Order: sequence, then C-alpha cells, then structure tokens
Amino acid sequence: MADTLTMDVRLPIGGLLTVLGFIIAGYGLVTSGDQQQYARSLAVNVNLWWGIVMLIFGLALLGLARRR
Repeated sequence: MADTLTMDVRLPIGGLLTVLGFIIAGYGLVTSGDQQQYARSLAVNVNLWWGIVMLIFGLALLGLARRR
C-alpha cells in the first residue's frame, strides 16, 4: 500500500523539462532568422539547441518513470 502513495521524482522533473524544452526550442525556431540576437554566441542558436537537449532529457525521464 505504501508503494502506491509514493511518486517517482522523474515524473514531475521530466514533465517540467519537457514543457520548458518545448518553450525554449520554439522560441529558438521563431527567432532563428535574427542574426543580431545570436551575434554574442558566434551565430549559434543557443535557444534552439538547449531547448532540444532539455526536451530529449525530459522525454527520457518521463519514459523511465513510466517504465517502472
């Protein structure tokens, strides 16, 4: 019975990272044509790449939480 009351920490963290990954990657896609915004990062769209990384990691955590 105690096992049904516990929640895996990967579930909320994975959900949060997935949502934030979608938001940041979406912002990176929308602003991909703005070269002036990404001049400080040597023309690398950091928002897009880190959004994709967060999205993949969040989905991996959600997959591991559901596998249990």
